[in-house]
Amino acid sequence: VYAWYQNTNKDLRTAEKELLFGLQKSYDLYYYLLLLMVELTKAYDARVEAKRNKYLPTDEDLNPNTRLIENKFIGQLSQNHQFNKYLNERPMSWREHDAFVKNLLDEIIASDIYAEYANETKTDYNDDREFWRKIFKQFILDNEKLEEILEDESIFWNDDIEIVQTFVMKSIRQFSEENGENQRLLPMFKDDEDRQFALKLLHDTILNEQKYRQLIETHSEKWAFDRIAFLEMIIMQIALAEIHT
Repeated sequence: VYAWYQNTNKDLRTAEKELLFGLQKSYDLYYYLLLLMVELTKAYDARVEAKRNKYLPTDEDLNPNTRLIENKFIGQLSQNHQFNKYLNERPMSWREHDAFVKNLLDEIIASDIYAEYANETKTDYNDDREFWRKIFKQFILDNEKLEEILEDESIFWNDDIEIVQTFVMKSIRQFSEENGENQRLLPMFKDDEDRQFALKLLHDTILNEQKYRQLIETHSEKWAFDRIAFLEMIIMQIALAEIHT
């Protein structure tokens, strides 16, 4: 909606395309964050192999703790059909942010969460999944460096990071070992009705601008209508459109 007002070309079809493009980019972010967990595991695996192949490896190098590599949740995610299909259709990579991945891995390995997990005598699928839920919450949520990277990657991700991270947390909790490679990930839209609702909300917000702004002005007690910030006005228009949709 904001883009509609900033664009000199007041065309609803263009606005629809921009809305769907923005939603698609947000969905890309969902997969990009899922991929980060897989890439962290691969980075640890590569580190273990490098130590094993040293000229004079220590006993620890030759007999590393491989619990992170053998994590059943990550194994399931990396083999997930929906996950791999999406990445094949819309390729994305953390390769350009290799230093960030390695530094984040260092923080994880140095954490109490990892120490407790690595020192368990025995773990099952639920333990493996819970480990990554804790890691995501502790090290990926509200990570300022990560947010800088994501904002540089796409301007569409600036305002979506927080909500998409909650979607990833929800997906982690929903994973079940019995679903194997067919574990369902969150869809971009729940169904076609959901997609149509998004488009209708856009239409109603724009086409009923005068009606909604009149309502806002009428009920803006103790606040001058012309002092309402532009972005706040748009948010209220959308809210009114949703109420009336």
